[in-house]
Amino acid sequence: MASLAESADLEEARIRAAYARRRLARDRRYSWFTSGHLFTVQHLERRVLACLRAHGFADLQTRSILEVGCGNGHWLREFAKWGASPENLHGIELLEDRVAEARALCPAPFTIRQGNAAALPIADGAMDIVLQATMMTSISSASVRRQVAAEMLRVLKSDGLILWYDFYRDNPRNPDVRAVKREEIASLFPGCTIALERVTLAPPLARSLAPYSWIGCELLAKIPWLCTHYLGAIRKSPRAR
Repeated sequence: MASLAESADLEEARIRAAYARRRLARDRRYSWFTSGHLFTVQHLERRVLACLRAHGFADLQTRSILEVGCGNGHWLREFAKWGASPENLHGIELLEDRVAEARALCPAPFTIRQGNAAALPIADGAMDIVLQATMMTSISSASVRRQVAAEMLRVLKSDGLILWYDFYRDNPRNPDVRAVKREEIASLFPGCTIALERVTLAPPLARSLAPYSWIGCELLAKIPWLCTHYLGAIRKSPRAR
């Protein structure tokens, strides 16, 4: 049986290979000038803001925020737009080219580190908010998923919030990702209070309908079984605080 370190090394190599393949196949479906993608992003922004407000995080100015698997820093820039102070925004990303892109798009005082989310270079209890957005489904190893989740909890303040956004359904067109079901989320964060809602209208529906009816997309997005992701708020239990 492979050790945790060996599993992490194998998983890192697999993720690097998967993203190398994706870079060779840039997809116009994810252009900001595509109606379906624009609807998806703007609809999700509203749901995330509602989630933050519901859990007492509407004032972000003094909050310390970390995104694990930050990619090009999109969500960090969103937090800055919503009022977070750039010096309190931190991202960690495995892939060097995405780190370079994030640093170009999120200049100082944003902090962007290259590294593995299974070993976060951050002190215990340092963060008010820890975000993972479509990162966990890119990890196929169960042991590495558990280690990443443990690290997210370790760096979270006792009254902090883990913000979760990820697939709960497998994507038949992308074999490099594996859905994370409600039961697994509960096992990754034992003893925590977890609130999940289904969001993000299935992309094929959004792409087909958005050019013709924004209202139609809004109505369909209210039907849970037509949505593909969980948006979650995860809090440490009061006894662990």
